[in-house]
Amino acid sequence: MENCLFCRIASGEIPSSKVYEDEKVLAFRDIDPQAPVHVLVIPKQHFDSILDADPETVGYMQSIVVKLAKELGIDESGFRLVVNTGKDGQQSVKHLHMHILGGRSMQWPPG
Repeated sequence: MENCLFCRIASGEIPSSKVYEDEKVLAFRDIDPQAPVHVLVIPKQHFDSILDADPETVGYMQSIVVKLAKELGIDESGFRLVVNTGKDGQQSVKHLHMHILGGRSMQWPPG
């Protein structure tokens, strides 16, 4: 999608702090981290939200989350996985993305 921020990051047009990349997904550090570890996992194929994505893509993204949690050292202590969807869900970029947040105790409600 031409004007999509995450599509432009996935294509390399906009630089990012990459953590992981393969032919299907890109993971990079959030520019406004809400925890010591805050990584976004995005599919390279554009989907507006999780409502538009196929189960294979979502499952693959989840498998990368597990891999990254281990590599980032947050698998033992725990982490939060967030997928914001739509306006009321506070989705700020209209491109499916998963937030991996860890490295500190997560409070509920979030904050």
